[in-house]
Amino acid sequence: MIGAVCFAALLAAQQEPTIESLRRKPWYTWNQTELAFGLAHNDEVHPARRIPRGDRVRDLPAGPPIAGLAKGTPAGDSLESFIIEQKVAGMIVLRDGKVRLERYALGYGRTGRWVSQSVAKSITSTLVGAAIRDGFIGSLDDPVTKYITGLRGSVYESVTVKQLLTMTSGVRWNEDYTDPNSDIARFYREPVDSGFDATVSYMRKLSREVPPGTKWVYKTGETHLIGILVRAATKQPLTQYLSAKIWAPYGMEQAASWGIDRSGQELAGCCLQASLRDFARFGQLVIARGVIAGRSMVPEGWFEEATRRQVTTDDPDESYGYQWWPGPKGTVNAYGIYGQLIHLDPARRLVVAINSAWPEATNPVRSAARLRMLATIAAALDQER
Repeated sequence: MIGAVCFAALLAAQQEPTIESLRRKPWYTWNQTELAFGLAHNDEVHPARRIPRGDRVRDLPAGPPIAGLAKGTPAGDSLESFIIEQKVAGMIVLRDGKVRLERYALGYGRTGRWVSQSVAKSITSTLVGAAIRDGFIGSLDDPVTKYITGLRGSVYESVTVKQLLTMTSGVRWNEDYTDPNSDIARFYREPVDSGFDATVSYMRKLSREVPPGTKWVYKTGETHLIGILVRAATKQPLTQYLSAKIWAPYGMEQAASWGIDRSGQELAGCCLQASLRDFARFGQLVIARGVIAGRSMVPEGWFEEATRRQVTTDDPDESYGYQWWPGPKGTVNAYGIYGQLIHLDPARRLVVAINSAWPEATNPVRSAARLRMLATIAAALDQER
């Protein structure tokens, strides 16, 4: 009996994920336990580049707890169920820049960092605004090939920067995370052509589906291209530019990191690892329209344009901005697979950041539950008026 118990314990220990075990598996095949561990240690599992913070940390003062979400109330009980059922690792609510709610689970905590997944797309979009403000990018109407010379002669020859931002390039792409032969899967494993970085090597071989500007299709590869574009225009790595424009001057609490591809370039469409509080600080910066020390780091009106409906998606009830998802009544979201979120409600001066480890990359039932929780939070805050 003792031997059987010891063997069972040994087997369980062997099944616990480690950095090395996760390196041997594609991220889209991780099971639930591996997800909870891997999303918290993504920059140890995969190569990444550090994003330095500055000498000063922007305070997030504590505000009063949200009375309407107290334990024992119907809304409070819904919150507790939501955290458990939706595999929430971290959740923070800022109102007027003050922390009104902060919760952690799944072994995650305030000093930890979690991978953004596609929430990084909205940060990459903001760097485009900064590069325009700094004069590195001339116009959103510029052709992509003005900055990414490796795309010249490809299907991207007639695509503009704005069409990349709105995912309306007209280029054929498959983002099915469950299909091992989809573009999003092949992107990370196909050989890199000599003389090209990994992103351009893959993307320049794609074919046209429809004319540019006529159809929206979600393409992480194109946000990776936006990162290449910003790097080419600014002549510096994304991590360096992000640190200089946001992470250091705005007072992020922790250094962050950005996953890099096989060519050493940041994967601009995903893979930015930061603390929950720093994701919330980024949301607060957007609420403040990019103003740092009295000066905006993006052109006037940038966030109003970036976060409004630019195109309709394949769901008639959804729209897309410049790598942002506009919502009802002026709200806007940055989404990432497995349940990552930064939610902005400027009218309520509200930021909600959530890190999760959903069992599936996407799930409409879980997305609906998250929207209901955001409505519950808004209603609880409205009761305070």
